[in-house]
Amino acid sequence: MHAYRSHHCAELRAANVGDTVRLSGWIHRKRDHGGVLFIDLRDHHGMTQIVADEDSPALPTLEGLRVESVVTIDGEVKARAEGTTNDKLPTGDIEVFARSVTVQSAAAELPMPVAGEQEYPEDIRLKYRYLDLRREPMHRNIMLRSAVIASIRRRMIEQGFTEFQTPILTASSPEGARDYLVPSRVHPGKFYALPQAPQMFKQLLMVAGFDKYFQIAPCFRDEDARADRSPGEFYQLDFEMSFVTQDDVFAAIEPVLAGLFEEFANGRSVTPAGEFPRIPYKESMLKYGSDKPDLRNPLIISDVGSHFEGSGFGLFAKIVAGGGVVRAIPAPGTAEKSRKFFDEMNDWARGEGYAGLGYATRKGGEWGGPIAKNHGADKMDKLAEELGLGPDDGIFFAAGKEAEAAKLAGAARTRVGEKLELIEENAFKFCWIVDFPMFERDEETGKIDFSHNPFSMPQGEMEALETKDPLDILAWQYDIVCNGIELSSGAIRNHRPDIMYKAFEIAGYSKEEVDRNFPGMIGAFQFGAPPHGGSAPGVDRIVMLLADEPNIREVILFPMNQKAEDLLMNAPSPVTAKQLEELNIRIVEQPDAKAVKPAPASLVEGE
Repeated sequence: MHAYRSHHCAELRAANVGDTVRLSGWIHRKRDHGGVLFIDLRDHHGMTQIVADEDSPALPTLEGLRVESVVTIDGEVKARAEGTTNDKLPTGDIEVFARSVTVQSAAAELPMPVAGEQEYPEDIRLKYRYLDLRREPMHRNIMLRSAVIASIRRRMIEQGFTEFQTPILTASSPEGARDYLVPSRVHPGKFYALPQAPQMFKQLLMVAGFDKYFQIAPCFRDEDARADRSPGEFYQLDFEMSFVTQDDVFAAIEPVLAGLFEEFANGRSVTPAGEFPRIPYKESMLKYGSDKPDLRNPLIISDVGSHFEGSGFGLFAKIVAGGGVVRAIPAPGTAEKSRKFFDEMNDWARGEGYAGLGYATRKGGEWGGPIAKNHGADKMDKLAEELGLGPDDGIFFAAGKEAEAAKLAGAARTRVGEKLELIEENAFKFCWIVDFPMFERDEETGKIDFSHNPFSMPQGEMEALETKDPLDILAWQYDIVCNGIELSSGAIRNHRPDIMYKAFEIAGYSKEEVDRNFPGMIGAFQFGAPPHGGSAPGVDRIVMLLADEPNIREVILFPMNQKAEDLLMNAPSPVTAKQLEELNIRIVEQPDAKAVKPAPASLVEGE
């Protein structure tokens, strides 16, 4: 018999009754029933019940062990007594009577339990991550992650893509997030950078003639944590294609994503490949108040500013006259809601830093609230008719400058949808956001800058750059969004040096600056570059959605905390004076130093 096990802990069945077996694993739970000890023995595969009584030589040893001790049990498979079987376990019809036990590793008192569903503080969970990963939900999430990545690889290869690995140590470049810098020992005073994304390398692969590339790429960005973004590092499905239009990119990746989600959906519906809606950026900002719309929410925002021109409700009339906007968010079926519901929404908006969220109530066609009273019932009826509202549907209003009103309306749309339980459950709804503006104006400086990715091809190419107002130029840029989560950005690339120099010139960069900041790519384009494009859906976010987890750290093996600290390995940590000397580095204490603000635009793909 094998030194540690003849079977794993999810393998034994009723057909094994009478067999002599050997199992190894962790003591998951112990239950002492007065001279009879029951133990749930757990390994990677599952659980088997072990029983020991006064006739078992293993009883004294097992009684003295703490949970999570690792043991090897030799024993006999027995059928469980009638009425004691466990339908929730594959091994629930049997138990193993322990004849002997070998203690492989005795556990000390645990800082957090493994069995049970208790919630523990994040700092404890991350410091003892190896214990946290023993818990069934975490174990399941990580196994799901592995299966998802394996499926992605298979699907990409089936689509004709070839996997390549791009460098980890590379050059720093002026991108949207802060770089992680690595000092060079052999080149004093110089630094490598960890890649924020394989952006330039994958484009160079297209220049090199490889046609279709992908990799499960690690990316490193010195950013703050969010629920859907881990600080430090993350992984993305990075891909690029040559001689393609935007339609070709969509046609290649939609079957991969739709098929992947269908494989792990567990009964949840998925937008079919070929049917991902394409929503222009401007339309998305109007209808959903966001460029990451959750299409499970049926509410649609409308611009109703024209209804309030010269209105009796003076505040909105003044805002519209001053160039502002008024956005309306439907609140269907709220006739039976009390005034408190609407007031709480207004208080919520104020708590989010806005001036407030206006509203009008309606019951049986009768309007209520100060906005409706001052605007007039006839005008409110006309507004409601235009919006397609019923006699028992209320309205919320977000008013002000366009960008701020759109943001408030989008947040209110989400909150109203949640409060009224309108969000469709058990569904994955994909969409593309397309036609992003190539440029935007910085409100503080008035400067024209890139709004998304400077390496994108402008729609209309050189002619558009030379003849159009920069703020009217659209780019061949696109985002993949699922259930309100941005999975990635992507673009058809600007592969022509003359167009690239002109685009950067509009954003205030000289030819010399372009040559200095992007020497590898701009140099390569001088020697013949194919039209190409791609994207980079985030693997961590995909698994987070499939696992139905609200926080991305629940699907990452060893994540950092919100302060970008690894509590398990104690990183970042000080280094020795000798190490600093070898790297020609001196640390300067800056107790009052303020963090450097990153560039406003994201110049690389991914999350």
